[in-house]
Amino acid sequence: MRNKLYLGFGIFALFLCLAAVAMGVLTGKVKSSAGGALPGVTVTVVETSASTTTANDGTFTFNALPEGEYSLRFDLTGFNSENRQGVKIKPGKTLSLTIVMKPAPSAAQALPVPPSYYAAPDMIMKRSISAPRESQMREMMAAPSPPPPAPYQQPGTLSLPTPAIPSAGVDFNTEEYGRIVENGFKETTREPLSTFSIDVDTASYANVRRYLTEGTEPPKDAIRIEELINYFSYNYPKPAGEDPFSVNMEAVTCPWNSGHQLVCIGLQGKKIDIARLPAANLVFLLDVSGSMQDPQKLPLLKEAFKLLVNQMRRQDYVSICVYAGAAGTILPPTSGADKQKILDTLNSLEAGGSTAGGEGIMLAYKEAKKHFNPHGNNRVILATDGDFNVGISDTGSLVRFIEEKRKEGIFLSVLGFGSGNLKDERMSQLAEKGNGNYSYIDTIQEAKKVLVTQMGGTLFTIAKDVKLQLEFNPLKVKAYRLVGYESRLLKNEDFNDDKKDAGELGSGHTVTAFYEIIPAGSTEQVPGVDELKYQKTTLNQATAGSGEILTVKLRYKLPKLDVSKLLSVPLSGPVKPFETASENTRFAAAVAEWGSLLRDSAFKGQASFDQVLNIAKKAKGLDKEGYRSEFIGLVEKSKTMTMKE
Repeated sequence: MRNKLYLGFGIFALFLCLAAVAMGVLTGKVKSSAGGALPGVTVTVVETSASTTTANDGTFTFNALPEGEYSLRFDLTGFNSENRQGVKIKPGKTLSLTIVMKPAPSAAQALPVPPSYYAAPDMIMKRSISAPRESQMREMMAAPSPPPPAPYQQPGTLSLPTPAIPSAGVDFNTEEYGRIVENGFKETTREPLSTFSIDVDTASYANVRRYLTEGTEPPKDAIRIEELINYFSYNYPKPAGEDPFSVNMEAVTCPWNSGHQLVCIGLQGKKIDIARLPAANLVFLLDVSGSMQDPQKLPLLKEAFKLLVNQMRRQDYVSICVYAGAAGTILPPTSGADKQKILDTLNSLEAGGSTAGGEGIMLAYKEAKKHFNPHGNNRVILATDGDFNVGISDTGSLVRFIEEKRKEGIFLSVLGFGSGNLKDERMSQLAEKGNGNYSYIDTIQEAKKVLVTQMGGTLFTIAKDVKLQLEFNPLKVKAYRLVGYESRLLKNEDFNDDKKDAGELGSGHTVTAFYEIIPAGSTEQVPGVDELKYQKTTLNQATAGSGEILTVKLRYKLPKLDVSKLLSVPLSGPVKPFETASENTRFAAAVAEWGSLLRDSAFKGQASFDQVLNIAKKAKGLDKEGYRSEFIGLVEKSKTMTMKE
């Protein structure tokens, strides 16, 4: 019986080999008559109706065509269609073509869709896989690519313009960033409460670094000051009580406006040793579409996830799902003890195909639910440039889906890669609604920071739905403004609503926020409203002698609970001179001031790059990882770029 089984498997394996040999590969590159590569060209095999579209470099591939003679058609808006007949495919051989397309007479008026919205060559898996999965992948690769949809633009986002006609050397840039309207000053007697959700995302800092390293000024809306500040860790006291974080506050004079004050609020999360972290049920959801071909995308992604895999323990399990023109599971749950199997799967990935990101997200959550660990950390880790163009691709639908899944105890972390078509606003929203965090990976060093050094904070939540509500004392504060956190503002009534989602705090994470204050008694005019006709504002004189500047209230939930806990901590004077402030406050203030300069903020006051450098150098501290030294270098670079204007 055993010999018959072996014979059967051998015949089946031979059949697969013969089938593979009987197939041929067709590759090619499409150029314009001017010589430039043409992305987004629809390439159709007429006899089979199979089609694909060219990648950003104009290349296309059909990986498994039966032996025979074929006719090809090439179509692109604004260009004359081209036909190539008598294309002979031989078994086990690769045929390469070069196609030249001429602009149509009306091409000058044509506005092509940016190439990132088109499907690129189908996804290729280099690693041999089992028979059932082989058939699934063949079906995926044989399916014709759907027609490219019109470019989606998230309401309230900006996208950089693309040129009208593709040509050699054209840099198509479809990056999108959510519009940021800076927080202004609020008059304390009219609006004494300020409510917001914490944010531990760091993507903005790494993305700004990428721009500056390339010698380009970052778009203003790519600069989220709170993410610049929270990129760095601060030496706040460790939590001593039963709460999973400590609350720290300090009031100092404002370095960029001598007539103002700064209140620094710092949270320090409890750090849990990696060995004591709950077992993980992780699903890696990896974008392997055509837009991920760049060296700073899929190749960097693979190296980044290898770092994480090497940190996994025996009790941790990982599944891997990928998506391009369609989505599929390429690795079932595998223990961290079998690292080589996971690494081999990562090494097998190549980029190609359109971007069915929505389908991939649904599949990843399905896998996480199937292998749910009720006592562990259940999380999807999405790695992508965020450019979804097949299936569920609008942010609203994806957000609603993710909001439902977080209620089931499955969280979402998002890692952004690459440039040119980065959908920053979308990825930030997905992570926020998925009870996770959003990081941007521009270098292998950043991958190490996020996935190794700060792995506990990135992957394990110690407090969820963390909200802050500050009540300012009008006897001490005339007006105030929250520095950054524009996308994290909450209604005052949301503070007591446990159904309202807020930010998450990870193991060992710190969160820092600043309020800029105009002190009571200042003659500075602030925006306000007319006196009310039917009521008057009265002050509680009983608190006049307390010296309290404000009271901060916090609500948070433990990860497995749905009922919040309330903390209340007052802050009293006196206000310290900035020079005597803690190292934490001084360095964080330098980062905030730098962000206001990059944004050319209306509230930058007397801020200057020289002052930022002076403060940062004096408050750099030990800087074991070198992140603060790198920050000083970025400030110097941005100063030089500004001087050249």
